[in-house]
Amino acid sequence: MPETPAIDLVDETFIAVPPATVAAVFKDPRSWRHYWPDLHLTVYADRGDEGLRWTVSGALVGTMEVWCERVMDGTVLHYFLRADPVGAHTRRQLVRARDRRAKAAKQLALNLKLTLEDGRRPGVPPTL
Repeated sequence: MPETPAIDLVDETFIAVPPATVAAVFKDPRSWRHYWPDLHLTVYADRGDEGLRWTVSGALVGTMEVWCERVMDGTVLHYFLRADPVGAHTRRQLVRARDRRAKAAKQLALNLKLTLEDGRRPGVPPTL
């Protein structure tokens, strides 16, 4: 059985916009450097409005996914990261790395929520 990666993160954030709007944020490979500057990403599954799956290299080696799931009048942005840091690391360093990645993932999602919703509240139709 494969060993569990040192960093195994799952994050979910509701964003009150359609999945296509959220997925579009991740379509341009130039945006990846902004969100994950120390990672090199290679798409292995483009799921359209449902998101992307990547293999990860650089500071980490593993896989990552953003899944945009339609829920009610918006999207649940699911983020998955299963990877190991490159190089030798103590348990303490691994815990710090995992915590840093978890905080960065939530910050990314909350920033997208603020930007994409542009003040829209759940249940209120978007302005056109």
